[in-house]
This record gives sequence, C-alpha cells and structure tokens, in this order.
Amino acid sequence: MIYTITLNPALDRELTVHQIELNRVLRSQSIQIDYGGKGFNVSRALLALGVKSTALGFIGGSVGAQLAAGISSLGIHTDFVHIQGETRTNLSVVDADHRNYLKVNEPGPWVSEVETAALLGKISALASPGDWWILAGSMPPGIQPSFITKIINRIQSVGAYAAVDMEGACLLTACKAGAFLVKPNAYEAAGLTGRDTSTTTRAARTLFKIHDLGTRQAVISLGKAGAVYSDGNRVWWAIPPTIEEHNPIGAGDAMLAGMIYGLSQQLPGEDTLRWGVACGAAAASLDGTAVGTLPLIETLLENVKSGEYLEKGKASQL
Repeated sequence: MIYTITLNPALDRELTVHQIELNRVLRSQSIQIDYGGKGFNVSRALLALGVKSTALGFIGGSVGAQLAAGISSLGIHTDFVHIQGETRTNLSVVDADHRNYLKVNEPGPWVSEVETAALLGKISALASPGDWWILAGSMPPGIQPSFITKIINRIQSVGAYAAVDMEGACLLTACKAGAFLVKPNAYEAAGLTGRDTSTTTRAARTLFKIHDLGTRQAVISLGKAGAVYSDGNRVWWAIPPTIEEHNPIGAGDAMLAGMIYGLSQQLPGEDTLRWGVACGAAAASLDGTAVGTLPLIETLLENVKSGEYLEKGKASQL
C-alpha cells in the first residue's frame, strides 16, 4: 500500500492574467482551483499511473472540508486528522503565455500536540511491512522538525519505507533519521550539503554527501536538466525531452510519484528514474498543478535520455 502525508495542505487558486505587472490592478481571464499540498499532488500523480494511495494529513475549517471533498471526488482514499485551525489557501498568478508566474503561500494553521499525536496514532495503526509512505511539503506552525523523526521511526520500525520531499531543517532531520529516500531539488541539495549542484555531474557528486547524512537513497531534481539518482552504490542520470513548459509547479511532486511507482514495482534504478523524469515533464507541460495522463507520460518516457555514472568507490572520478 502507498500512503501520502501532507502536514500543511492548501486549496490552490491559479489566476491567469494577460500580463504580470507590479503595482497595478490585474484582471483575471480565468480561475483554476486545485486541491493542493505536495503529498496530495503525489497521490494525484500516482492515480494517473493507475496506482491507488491513501492521503493523510491535517485539515480544518471550511477550506479543509472543501479540500477533503475535492480529494475524495478524484477517487483518492483519505484518512485525515481534523484540526481546529483553518486550512490555508495558496494563490498563483500566471500570464497568458505561461512564461511567468507569482506564487504566494499562506503559512497554514497552528497544529496542537493533541492533533500531532492523533496523526502518529493513525500512522502506527496503518503502517505494515513493504508499504511506501511519502512525506512531502511544508510544516504548519506549531510543529518542530523533530516530528519528522517520529513519523519516520513509526513507518520504518515495521519494515515500511519512508520517502521525504521537504526542505531546510526538515530535510536534514529526515536524512539523519534514516529516511529510505529523500528528493531535494538542486537548491535544497546545495543548502543541505554546501556543495555545488549547478551541473548534472556536480549534483551526482552531491548525492554521496547526502548518503553520508544517513539516507539510503537520494534523487536530486534539476528541472529542465533532469535528475540524478543514487541507491547508495550506483548513480543514474536522466534528461527529459523538450516540452512546451506551462507551469513547473507540482512537477517535482509528479516526479516523486513516478519514482515511487518504479520503486514499488521493483524496477531497475535507471528505469525508476526515467519514470520519475517523464512524470515530472508531463506535469510541467500542463496548466495549473495538473498531472499528466498515462498515455502522455508513456510518450515522454520513450524520449527520456538516461545513463549510469560510476560506482560509489569511484565517485571521485565523476
């Protein structure tokens, strides 16, 4: 079974305007509403691949009720902890050519110790050997990074696998807690390790520094340049085909879904990365935080370029 955990979900509103201009009143040409949060995006992308998942997280208030109903309407099973606070709303403004955008995220509601304990209880009741758990997104106010360690320990103590896509202190905490997989982008990986990730080769070197922090597998997403992935011994790279990019927001979540799909199907490492990159490219080619259909992903997959770097023992030659 696959589970996604979204600690700080949001209702995403995207407004399309003719042109983004500062200090002026802009008129929206269209509005798109998505049920957001990185974990939810992963669940939606998995569903496009024909894989079911259960979405967990904190929701509250009328916005939370709207979000929960929307997620369920997509055919995704949910098991939320209901909190006192109001689920946040995030706003994106994109121009008509989809070349520029502004995105503003609310911080989210305060979450109490009683509410965090309730989520840990759900995880303990659900986690089974061989399950995949994806923890993604930001932390709401009231929760410390140490909560990530508690979640990972609950999951992996029973033989399940924790995959984490977070940033800053939460990413570092996940690595030190021994998360099975972490997925930073180039900026996050550089901040985590102090290493240069400006090229594919340099990012590949950085993977080993991430392993040294405690995580078993790591993938660094590099946007249009693709991604690099290591299982601790071998390193692969993959580059997506050229697409007409509409909105890169959510592409990293779709990429993680593709990776989890490959891992859960026990595909070889290079194939797993190829699925991840194809899913990310498909999402980036669509409006809003939409995810690609399986036919679109399979078409892109055929044109993903990929290969393998050297083994860890020869990493200095990268």
